[in-house]
Parts: sequence; structure tokens; C-alpha cells
Amino acid sequence: MSYYFIARIRINDELEYQKYIDKSGAVFKKYNGEYLAVENAPLVLEGAFDYSRLVLIRFNSKHDFETWYNSADYQEILKHRLNAAECDTILVKGLNDEL
Repeated sequence: MSYYFIARIRINDELEYQKYIDKSGAVFKKYNGEYLAVENAPLVLEGAFDYSRLVLIRFNSKHDFETWYNSADYQEILKHRLNAAECDTILVKGLNDEL
């Protein structure tokens, strides 16, 4: 069962945030994460979106997500994102692939 990590990000320091971006792709891939979307200007259909970026990443399982998020590799780069931006992040479980 897939799990989806969704991040709404308001970037305050582009240079610091870039330190996160420079290494994040390799770290996601190492832990079976796959970028599905990275959008700097999503089309807002309802409500408001006062963020700089939206990111959607798929993991094959909750275990893969937890292994990634708690890994020393990710924690090392996470500090750059947290120092550079305000973030709202959530994890959602995907629908059963048989549906």
C-alpha cells in the first residue's frame, strides 16, 4: 500500500533551502521515495494557497516512509528545510491498488 508525503512550503531563505534541494532527490530515492509533483505555482481552485511550493512524494509502504524520515541521511538535510522555510507536512495512505 502506497503512502504519500505532502508538503506545503513557504520558503524564506532560498540559499539555505537550496542546500536541502541539492541532496533531497538522492535521499528520497535511496529510501524508495518517488517525487510525483513539485509545484511552485499550483492552480488554486478553492480557498487560498499562500505557500511557495507544494511537494508530493510517494513511498511504497509506511515502513519505507518511516525509514526515510527517521534516517540519519534525511535528518542531516532536513535541518536546512526547517531553517529555510515554514512547512506544513502530512502523510496519507493511498487507496488499495485493487480499487
